[in-house]
This record gives sequence, C-alpha cells and structure tokens, in this order.
Amino acid sequence: MGRTFFDIARESIGYGSQYEIKGFIDDNLQALDDFEGFPPVISTIRDYQPQPDDCFLCSIGGKSRRQCMERMIEKGGEFINLIHTTARIGTGVKMGVGNLVAAFTSVGANASIGNYNMIQSYTVIGHDARIGDWNRIDTHVTCVGGTQVENDADIYTGAVLNHGVVVENGAHVGANSFAIRRVKAGTTVIGVPARRI
Repeated sequence: MGRTFFDIARESIGYGSQYEIKGFIDDNLQALDDFEGFPPVISTIRDYQPQPDDCFLCSIGGKSRRQCMERMIEKGGEFINLIHTTARIGTGVKMGVGNLVAAFTSVGANASIGNYNMIQSYTVIGHDARIGDWNRIDTHVTCVGGTQVENDADIYTGAVLNHGVVVENGAHVGANSFAIRRVKAGTTVIGVPARRI
C-alpha cells in the first residue's frame, strides 16, 4: 500500500509546491528491494526522528496503523491531509489532519471528517455525514447523507450505509453489505441487509 500512496501523493494537491517525497519509513528496510522507481526506505519507525519540515502519511491498514502513527506523533511527527486532485470536496466540509481522500472520492456539502482517516478511491461521503477519527473506509463505499461513523471503525469495499445509520466505535461493516440500522460498538455486520455476526 505504501507504493500506492506514493502514486497518490504525486497526484495530490500540493505535490511539488507544498511537499516533496523524501522516502519511506518501514520496519523492513529491504521492503522495496524488488521494486524500481520509488524513493528509498530511509529508516525504521522506531529509529526515525522527525526532522524540521518533515510531514508524514500512513499507508498501513489494520490495527497496527494507529499504533505506528502514534509512535511518530509522540516524537513530534506531523501528519498532513492527502487529497487527490480528482476528489470532490463540497462546500462547508470540515476536515481535521492526517486524512487520505483518494482518487474520484466525493465528500458532500457540510460533511465533517475528523483526524487520521483513510478514505479510499471512488467512495462517497454524503452531505452532512460525520466521520470521526482513525477510520478505514475502503473503495466504492457509500455513506449516504447524514450517516455517522464514530471512531476506529472499518467500512469495507462496496458497503453502503443507509440514511441515518450510525456505525459506532470499533465496529466493522463487511464488504458489499447494506447497513440499514445502527451498527453497535465493537460488532461486525455483513450481508444485505447487514446483520451481526
């Protein structure tokens, strides 16, 4: 996913004028040995000390994502928003820091997006939707207007959240599922309509 982030970063708002790409930080220093055309792996997460003017993005998914980012934040690392040039950001949208808004994603009017979210390509965040912090929202997801995703949730590929749906803290909505009611904290739902498993 880091290689994908590299491509997204080169196609995002601010590349070449507000930021350049210095390199990768990875606990596997040989992670890119078999790949050409990428900047180097410059350090491990544990050993890297943020430098003046450094800014960070995180391509890690899953539970270790937050842990890795918090380790860098504790050392003074600053995460920026990465917004692809093809993304559509509506009027009155409020957005925190450290978010990815990938290619061909649409964020509707007056939506609110917190901090450190990964919102992948071709996703729709509807008008007045509220997205908290540390969420992973995969590709081709639709969060209908007015929906809410609290914190630390995973919404997997192709899922749809219907009007008024709230996905509570730490919940998961399975791929291609249609959530029509509240998804309780820490639970997983899947299917059409989505049911708890």
